[in-house]
Amino acid sequence: MLGKSKRLLVLPLYAVLSAGLPALAWASEWPLNMTEGVTSISRQVHGLHMQIFWWCVAIGVVVFGVMFYTMFVHRKSRGVKPAHFHENVALELTWTIIPILILVAMAVPATKTLVHIYDTEDADLDILITGYQWKWKYEYLDENGDNISFFSLLSTPRSQIENAEAKSPEYLLEVDEPVYIPIGKKVRFLVTAADVIHSWWVPALAVKRDAIPGYIHEAWTKVEQPGVFRGQCTELCGKDHGFMPVVVHAVEQAEFDAWLEGKREKARQIAEAVKQTLTFQELYDQGEAVYQKNCAACHQPDGKGIPGTFPAIIRSPIATGPVAGHINRVVNGGAGMPPFGEQLTPVEIAAVVTFQRNAFGNNMGDQIQPIDVVNFKQGQ
Repeated sequence: MLGKSKRLLVLPLYAVLSAGLPALAWASEWPLNMTEGVTSISRQVHGLHMQIFWWCVAIGVVVFGVMFYTMFVHRKSRGVKPAHFHENVALELTWTIIPILILVAMAVPATKTLVHIYDTEDADLDILITGYQWKWKYEYLDENGDNISFFSLLSTPRSQIENAEAKSPEYLLEVDEPVYIPIGKKVRFLVTAADVIHSWWVPALAVKRDAIPGYIHEAWTKVEQPGVFRGQCTELCGKDHGFMPVVVHAVEQAEFDAWLEGKREKARQIAEAVKQTLTFQELYDQGEAVYQKNCAACHQPDGKGIPGTFPAIIRSPIATGPVAGHINRVVNGGAGMPPFGEQLTPVEIAAVVTFQRNAFGNNMGDQIQPIDVVNFKQGQ
């Protein structure tokens, strides 16, 4: 029979363990736990995580069990005299060798997983990912040089961001141009940045790579089933860091091929549009859409800017000055503004410059054509 003091200690411990063990049995399914993902490598990472987790639980139980047992059994109130042992070689070897063996045992499965993670060879498709403040550029690299590239921006309406209407289930995780990849194919991601450090992260694919200017980091995935997978930039890259989501669509090969052909057709249409003369209304309407998508976050939807941080478009010296200077500012950036020469097409640049020079009461009457932007770029 246990004494009264022992029962007082054992009963609370029994209650805690009884309540905790069912939860521990389902630990891998807790919402706060690492998700298993949808790829073989993500499941391998999750399995390694759970394996190390349970090893840590076992170590904690043993260490704290010995500690609490010693504190209870050898307490002063029982008249126990402390033992004195210094320079005990056997004890020091024990608490040195055992941790080493545990670390080696952990290193074996961890190394196998890391080797698998960094094996980017024999990829079926290469995608160059470039981080910008605050958007992603994707370029599908083709052996024939027929590359497809586009920018992916947050598409959550400003009204939701400003709490003017109810937020959607995918709040701040929606983009205008998602990434498409074929299922059953090994896709290699080449990740870099054009301005500051970003980080491309899609947890369901077990892919997370820092995007650093001047460096290219590699990652890969092979999705087995169709689906839509979301992620975000996980590096603090500026004031709109939270507005830089990632959306990946994994689709059947036939749907992927059709999507690629659609992108090629769109590129051909843009090339043809550059040669056309657009009406003022066409330029103004498209320019307004480009402005709200790319410029409103800083210059504000009403063109008033943020005093002391971002200049207003209303009566600004750029929007009411020489047309060439306005095109130059949009194409090459300056005064804290990033360059949009690669991010926008000549049609979009012509449209947004036309819009800015005539909206918000500027009324300059200018009408910039796409060919004007092309000529400006060629003359630089």
